Amino acid sequence: MLDPDCVFCAISAGETAAPEVARTPHTIAFLDNRPVFKGHVLVIPAQHVVTLPELSADEVQPFFAQVQRIAAAVPDALGVQGTFVAMNNTVSQSVPHLHCHVVPRTKGDGLRGFFWPRHKYSGDDEQAEYAERLRATLAVTD
Repeated sequence: MLDPDCVFCAISAGETAAPEVARTPHTIAFLDNRPVFKGHVLVIPAQHVVTLPELSADEVQPFFAQVQRIAAAVPDALGVQGTFVAMNNTVSQSVPHLHCHVVPRTKGDGLRGFFWPRHKYSGDDEQAEYAERLRATLAVTD
């Protein structure tokens, strides 16, 4: 079920555009519009779920399989050393729809603890280019 007042549900339904990098029947992965680092991906359940404890047992595996798949693709696609994978439940959850952050990381990138500076894309073209790089790497692994 989708929530008509949820921006992530609108993305899931195709009513709101997002720089999508992957979609399955259970999940949508797209670039964060306020990335910690360029290439920062959000993975969400296709249906409206607010927190991880609310995700049904049947949905846990497909959700985390997609998170794992994105985390594996980011270093190859973006030439980074690794990823930071995290999610919030209620507190600090800017959109009340479960989402997992997959953030590109490189040693010495300046990310310390939970202080997340944001790095904007120079525009829609640069954001689209990052999404395409991720899609192309994911296509090779399919």
